[in-house]
Amino acid sequence: MMSQEQNDLITRVGPKTPAGKLMRMYWQPAALVDELAGERPIKPVKLLGEDFVLFRGEQGYGLLDRDCPHRGADLAFGRLEGGGLRCAFHGWLFDVNGKCLETPAEPKSSKLCAGVKQRAYPVVEKGGILWAYLGEGEAPAFPELDCFAAPGAYTFAFKGLFECNWLQALEVGIDPAHASFLHRFFEDEDTSAAYGKQFRGASAGSELPMTKILREYDRPIINVESTEYGLRLVALRELDDGRTHVRVTNQVFPHGFVIPMSTEMTISQWHVPVDDENCYWYAIFTSYTKPVDKQKMRDQRLELYELPDYKSRKNRSNDYGFDPHEQAHETYTGMGADINVHDQWAVESMGKIQDRTREHLGSSDKAIIAYRKLLRQEIEKVAGGIKPLMFLNAENARSIQGPGTMDGIGPTRGWETYWMEVDVARRRGAPWAATVPNETPATAPRLSAAE
Repeated sequence: MMSQEQNDLITRVGPKTPAGKLMRMYWQPAALVDELAGERPIKPVKLLGEDFVLFRGEQGYGLLDRDCPHRGADLAFGRLEGGGLRCAFHGWLFDVNGKCLETPAEPKSSKLCAGVKQRAYPVVEKGGILWAYLGEGEAPAFPELDCFAAPGAYTFAFKGLFECNWLQALEVGIDPAHASFLHRFFEDEDTSAAYGKQFRGASAGSELPMTKILREYDRPIINVESTEYGLRLVALRELDDGRTHVRVTNQVFPHGFVIPMSTEMTISQWHVPVDDENCYWYAIFTSYTKPVDKQKMRDQRLELYELPDYKSRKNRSNDYGFDPHEQAHETYTGMGADINVHDQWAVESMGKIQDRTREHLGSSDKAIIAYRKLLRQEIEKVAGGIKPLMFLNAENARSIQGPGTMDGIGPTRGWETYWMEVDVARRRGAPWAATVPNETPATAPRLSAAE
């Protein structure tokens, strides 16, 4: 349990809050590139509790404060013309850098325009996502994550809305134990039809369906390691004396994680605060074998999510599609086969902002405990004027690569080197220049899962 003051410290992200100041030290996903692909590439964006307008102009992408500096009208209804975004109220025109180009209602001799500048924020495109930097000073460099290094044909980006605080949404993704319950299926499907679906394929190195492993081995041994990017999480499910299921995932500070989706794909996902009570998850799916079938991936996800806001069709208003007969016979939740719905129910059912003064954590929550400690530590750094973890410059950005993930069945004694060898082999076989770490150390201890 924690105090209300401690809970507020790690959840509230407004401009003047401690966690908000931390979050503004990083690039934040603002929209999918697809969202500005239409005839009118202008979109209102709410991010970290602030309102902006995002647009694509002749000079590239721009992100401005949403209220016009003339008299506060909504720039999201503006016109794209004259090399920028023009307010529909009096025609004031702004470029992607916030420079005022015209104040047409003023006398021709007016110098007003020269003294007006709208607040603007840098925007870059990476991995099918438009990223914005809301902080002060020079923006940090991007880490060389696989999802940024892979060519566009080998990645696919999507997002979805959760109507709850960002932290509880992130914490479900760094909780290795929940998958054995929340995502439990009572019968296994044909794993050959699992493309684009998490936990539905076979575990690497076997023909065992992931659904069977999660269902039958529901007491994982969880290891949490501190890394240069955040945390590495290793969940071990010992099948017998000779075989252990190994799942390696990563928390990428501040609010991302990288996890295996299948033997050929990983998911890099960020839980981005819209405000204190809503967040979007943004995901980049990265393939190490062949180009992603983007149309299939998109069609699968649009069965659940509605445009333009990427809201789930299954939600609180319809009990997330809950079916008591299904819960008794098919799935643990009774909420269908899409695990995004399961996660959404879990995190939204906690309330808009989870009341952590009432929770009781166990040993299976060690990753949650470690992340909260790390989050508080980095909040304190920023408050003291110190650059936080993962605030990178061009030189040290290259040190953050990968990170490695794994979901497979290996030897019970020697799983530590097994997962690294599988990850390295997959990278070496990739048709694009995936980074390959140094050889796995021959002197690594060969421990059993229990040890």
